[in-house]
Amino acid sequence: MLVELSSRLEYALVALLEIADRQAQGKPLKVNEIAASQALPERYLDQIFTLLKRHGILSSQRGMKGGYSLAKEMWQITLLDVVIAIEGNGDRKKVDPATPNTLEKTVIVQTFTGIKDSVNEILQSYTLQDLAKTLETQRQNSPMYYI
Repeated sequence: MLVELSSRLEYALVALLEIADRQAQGKPLKVNEIAASQALPERYLDQIFTLLKRHGILSSQRGMKGGYSLAKEMWQITLLDVVIAIEGNGDRKKVDPATPNTLEKTVIVQTFTGIKDSVNEILQSYTLQDLAKTLETQRQNSPMYYI
C-alpha cells in the first residue's frame, strides 16, 4: 500500500484525535462539533465517519447526548487500520492470469510488493495514541498566549 495523505485521510485522523482528546471527558462528540472546531466540511466528515464506524474504529450513540466515540482504546487503533478504512487495502493492480509473466514484470511486482509490505509495517507500528502523545508534546512546546 503506497500511502498518500489524502484530504479524507487527513480529516479522519484530525477527527479521531479530536474524539480521543474529548473522550477523556466521557462524552461522545457530534459531527457538527468536530466540523466546527476543526474547520472541516460536515457532510464530508459524515461520509468518513460511516467508513470508520463500518471498520470498527468508531462507535455511535443516538439521541440528545449522542455522538461518536472511539470503539477501541487509542493504542489499539493503528494508522494502518485508519488507512484501510478510508482508502481501502491498496490492491488496485490485479494480475491477469492470461497475461504471460515476463522476468521484468516479476521483478517489478516483487519490488513493489516488498515496498507495500514495508509501508504496511510502518503504518502498523504507529497508533492513534502515538499521534495523541505527539500532539500533546507539541502543545506543551508551543504555548499559546491570549490577550
